[in-house]
Amino acid sequence: MERHVVGGPGADPGPDRLGEAPTARATVDEHGTVTGWSAGAERLLGYTPTQILNRPAATLLAEEPTPGALPSFSELSRWHGALVLRHRDGRRVEVRVLAHHRTSYCGTHDWSLVSALTGTRPRPGDDVLALHGFLDSPCCSTSVHDTELRFRRSNRASGGALGLDDDDLRGLRMTEAVDDTSVGEVERLMRRALETGEPQYVENHARAPGEAREHAWSVHCYRLEDDDGRVLGVATTGHDTTEQYWARTRLQLIAEAGRRIGSTLDVTRTAQELADVAVPDLADFVSVDLLASLDDTHEPPARVPGEGRALGLRRVAHRSVLPGSPEAVVVPGEVDEYPDGSPPVESLRSGQAVLYRVTEPAIADWVARDPLRAARIRDFGFHSAMTVPLSARGTTLGVVVFARHRHPDSFQDDDLVLAEELAARAGVSIDNALRYTRERGTAVTLQRSLLPQSLPEQDAVEVASRYLPAGARAGVGGDWFDVIPLSGARVALVVGDVVGHGIHASATMGRLRTAVRTLADIDLPPDELLTHLDDLVARLATEAEAGAERAAGGGAAAGDATAGVVGATCLYAVYDPVSRRCTLARAGHPLPVVVRPDGAADLLDLPAGPPLGLGGLPFESRETELPEGGLLALYTDGLIASRGTNGGGDESGGYRDGVHGDGGDRDGGGTGRTGTGTRVDVDDGIARLRQALAAPDASLDALCDRVLGAVLPRRPTDDVALLLARPRALDPARVATWEVSPDPSAVAEARKNALCRLESWGLNDAAFVTELVVSELVTNAIRHAEPPVRLRLIHDRSLICEVSDASSTAPHMRRARTYDEGGRGLLLVAQLTRRWGTRPTPTGKTIWTEQALG
Repeated sequence: MERHVVGGPGADPGPDRLGEAPTARATVDEHGTVTGWSAGAERLLGYTPTQILNRPAATLLAEEPTPGALPSFSELSRWHGALVLRHRDGRRVEVRVLAHHRTSYCGTHDWSLVSALTGTRPRPGDDVLALHGFLDSPCCSTSVHDTELRFRRSNRASGGALGLDDDDLRGLRMTEAVDDTSVGEVERLMRRALETGEPQYVENHARAPGEAREHAWSVHCYRLEDDDGRVLGVATTGHDTTEQYWARTRLQLIAEAGRRIGSTLDVTRTAQELADVAVPDLADFVSVDLLASLDDTHEPPARVPGEGRALGLRRVAHRSVLPGSPEAVVVPGEVDEYPDGSPPVESLRSGQAVLYRVTEPAIADWVARDPLRAARIRDFGFHSAMTVPLSARGTTLGVVVFARHRHPDSFQDDDLVLAEELAARAGVSIDNALRYTRERGTAVTLQRSLLPQSLPEQDAVEVASRYLPAGARAGVGGDWFDVIPLSGARVALVVGDVVGHGIHASATMGRLRTAVRTLADIDLPPDELLTHLDDLVARLATEAEAGAERAAGGGAAAGDATAGVVGATCLYAVYDPVSRRCTLARAGHPLPVVVRPDGAADLLDLPAGPPLGLGGLPFESRETELPEGGLLALYTDGLIASRGTNGGGDESGGYRDGVHGDGGDRDGGGTGRTGTGTRVDVDDGIARLRQALAAPDASLDALCDRVLGAVLPRRPTDDVALLLARPRALDPARVATWEVSPDPSAVAEARKNALCRLESWGLNDAAFVTELVVSELVTNAIRHAEPPVRLRLIHDRSLICEVSDASSTAPHMRRARTYDEGGRGLLLVAQLTRRWGTRPTPTGKTIWTEQALG
C-alpha cells in the first residue's frame, strides 16, 4: 500500500476508487495522529487533507469512548466495529470501520482505516449474485441434496467433473451417479452430517467418468437449514487437489529417497535402494545398469564411447510390482549389449533424461531387433518409459530405466523431473560407493601384500592363522601377525594393531612389520625390541604430524589431517623348543591365552606395557614354560571387542580407551570402553574366546574357524587377526652341549666331540663343514672372548652350531690381504653355511651357524 508523506499537501493514504464506488481511507500513527487522508474520507466527514493531517484522530470522534469499551490496539493486528464521528459541519455520522495494524519495512507502525461509502446495505440482486457464484464456480464442485441424499442442484464444476447436468442427476444418489467405491464413503459422511449437523471431511481418489487418470479430491459435507432451523438437506463441495496431491507425493518420495538411498557404501545395495524407492510410487518396473567398463578400470571413464558402438551395461539391480520381476530381460550381475541408438544408450551419450511412449520409433526400432524384449513389452502391456542417466561429479556411471505397465497413466513431464532427482541422489551415492570400493580394494591389496603370504616352515611350533578385514563401514585397518624363525631353532610370534583404518593404517602396518622382522633378525629380547619399535612409532608420528600441518597449510581438506595420527599395539613372543620356555612382552596389547594339555584356558599374566609411540616408558618381558601339547593364542582386540559394540567402536580399535589392558588388568578385559561397548562386552568376548579354545579340535585350522564363529558377530566392526601356536619340544637326544676349557688345546677335543655326535645322528656328510665351523668359532672364542665357553649342536631341520662366551663384543668379517696369516675364518664359515649370526645373551653372546641337511 502506498504511504504518503505526513503533512504534505493533499496527503492521501492510497487510491480509494474502483469504478464509481468510493471508500473512505485514513492512516493514523501509533501516537494517534492522522497521517493520511483520502478523497473518500473528505467526502465522508468534510475535512480536506490540509485541515486534518497532523491532528489527533480523537478530534474526529463525536463522543469520548467509555473506559474499557475499546481493546488495547497495540496488541491487535486488525480491528473492526462501529464508530460515531463528527462531521465538519457538526452533525454526527455513524460508520463501520475496518482498521489494519501495519508495520513498515523500517519497523514503524501505523493503522490503516477504511470505511465503505456506498453499497453498505443488502440489495435485491445479492441473492441472484450468490446463486450465480455457486452455479458458475469453475473450481469448486458443489452439489445440494435433499434429506434422502438425492441430487437437486449442482454447479458447473460439479457437472463437468461428473459428466452429467442437473437434468441427468436430479433424483439420483451419488452412489448411483458415480460407479466408484470411494463414493460410498462420501455418501456415508453425507448421512452423518445430515443426522448430527457436524460438517464432515474426507480425502479420496476417484476417476472422473470418461477420464483414464485418477483424481485426488478434498470433499466437505455439511447440513443445510433454513432461518427457522428446519433441515433442508445436505451439500457437498469437492476440490480437485490432484496437482497438490502429486506434488506432495513427489516431495515425500524425494524425502524418502534422501533417507533410504545411500545408507551403505555398497554399490549393489545403493542401486537396489533406488529401485525400491521408485516402485510402486513412481514406476511399475525399474532397472539400474552401470557401464561394464567400470569393472576393468580404477577410475570411471571421462566420457561415454562415441556413436556407432554398442555399450555393455551390467545389471546391478531391478525391482517390479510383480513378485520375482518377471518383466526383466537381464539377470542382476549379467552384462547386456545395448545397440547404438537404443534409448538407454542415447540417454547415456546425451546426458539427458528422456520420456518415451512404447509406440515411438526409438523404442519400436530397438525392440524389433530384440524378440525377447518385444515379447516382454507385449505380454506385460508396457505403455511408457523413462531413461535417466546416472552421473556424478561430471562422470557418467550408468542409466536407470523407469517403466509402467500396471499404472494406467503414462509418465508426464513432472514424473521425468522426479526421476531425474532420484537418479541424481542415487548417482552421488553410487559414485561414493565406487570410489570407496576402489580405495578399499587398494587398501586390501596393500594390506594383503604386507601380511605373510604363507607361514614359514619350522619345527618349534605348529601354527594356524586367520585375518578378517572389517566391514565396509569401518574400512581396512592395520592389524598384522607374523611368524619369524630365529636362530637356535627358536621362533618369534608377533601380533600387532595400528590405530585407524584405510591405506594410511595399512602402510604404517607394513613399516612396523618390516621393522619387527629387522629387529628380530638381530635377536633382540622382546622388551628391547618393543623399546626400539616404540622409538620408531614416535618418529613416524612426528613425521605424520609435520606432513599433516604442511597439508593443512597448503589448503588440504580437514580429513587429510587424520593421517597425522600414528599409534599401535604389539605383542612379541619368542619360544625356544629346546627349553620349552617362552619369553613375551606386550605394548598395550590384549593378553594372550594359554591352553593347557588338560583343556584349561587362561589368560597369561604379563606386565602391562604402554602402547607404542608414547615414548619414555619401559617395557617388561616375562618368561614362562609352555607345556608340549598345549596352545598359545595371540589375537587383536577386534576379536574380543566386536560383538557388544554399537557402531564399531573406537576408530583406533580400542587403543585409546584402555581395552588392551594398559592399566594392568590381570583379566585382560581392559579398563575402559570400545566406542559404545562397555567393559562387560570385552570380558564377555574373552570368556567366549577361552571357552572356544578349551574344546579340543582335530586341527588348528578347524579350531581357528570355530573360534571366529563362536566369538565374532556376523559382521565384525574391526579388523581381526588370530594366531594359534601349538608348541613342540625338541627331543633332548637331538641336542648336545659341551663346556669348553679356555685353552687352545681344547679346540681339538671340541672338534672330536662334534664329529662323534654327528656320527651318532647319521650326519657324516656334514662332518667336514661342521669340523671347520667348530674349529673356527671355538678358536675365536678362546682367543678373543672370555670364559666360560660353551659349544652346542642342535639337530633340527638344519644342523645348528652355537658357541657361547661371556664377551659382549660381536665378531665381524674382514677381507684378508694376500699374505695375511689370519682373517679368513669367518669368511669361510659364511661361505660354507646357509647363514650365520650373533645374538646377545644375559651373560654375553652366542655365535651361531646353520647348515642345510640333504
